Amino acid sequence: MSVIGLAPTSTDAGTTDMLPVLGDAEFLALARIMQNDARIHLPPAKKSLVHSRLARRVRENKLDSFQAYVALIERDAGERRRMVTALTTNHTHFFRENHHFEHFRSTLLPRLRARPAGRPIRIWSAGCSSGEEVYSITMTLLGENAAEARWMQGRDVKLLATDISQPVVDAVNRACYSAQTVEPIPAPYQKAWLVPDDAGFRIADTARRLVTARVLNLFERWPMRQQYDAIFCRNVMIYFDDTAKAELEARLVDQLAPDGFLYIGHSERLIGAAAERMQACGQTIYKPRDTD
Repeated sequence: MSVIGLAPTSTDAGTTDMLPVLGDAEFLALARIMQNDARIHLPPAKKSLVHSRLARRVRENKLDSFQAYVALIERDAGERRRMVTALTTNHTHFFRENHHFEHFRSTLLPRLRARPAGRPIRIWSAGCSSGEEVYSITMTLLGENAAEARWMQGRDVKLLATDISQPVVDAVNRACYSAQTVEPIPAPYQKAWLVPDDAGFRIADTARRLVTARVLNLFERWPMRQQYDAIFCRNVMIYFDDTAKAELEARLVDQLAPDGFLYIGHSERLIGAAAERMQACGQTIYKPRDTD
């Protein structure tokens, strides 16, 4: 039997609050829910992280134990979603793993520009977090100034950004970022596609209108029917076990156009059916086998 009690913790103000202790049974219950709902694997080593992320949820629901919190999320779908959001890591920055954007610029972009104007262009940022990735892609598509972006006029170009967390999807739609956050953006892109505002900067309407942001659980049914010229799913699969990784990667490959590219995170790899169907063409960059 686990022990539910209170543990002291120091606050920023230098006082001591009493936080509920996360017992083993409650941690296992939370881990099972994360596995079932989001396929996110939480090993015992993550127990302290789970405690730190969810203690606030316990307090805000005016509960005195994690046992009571587990009971709450088992009957309250809204709080269950908030719990998943709280345990989802959303670390990102503009032009992260820049070699992917260099490949996109040098290899895929010329193909897209040469494509017949009537053929749609579709790009998907899966696990988009707060939007830095999808807007990095958008700026790369547009180029360093309005003149370079003219090739897109009259074309059907759409970027999809999805994430399991509603708050970060809302951040994509706001498209507002602090001065510190936009520092990694190359200067020409900053000049062309950022607009100063009171909180820092926002993405210019020309770029923002290309992006549609939606909540999507990658392990539920996908509403998209079209294939994508590029799929970015980076630093997402590190949270899944091998069974979930193999399932997701195979579905991503199914959604990729025959001449498209799949970009994954620096510590990730393709396994299972996806590894058999794809070939490496750069550092954590893949294309379907037997394509030019």
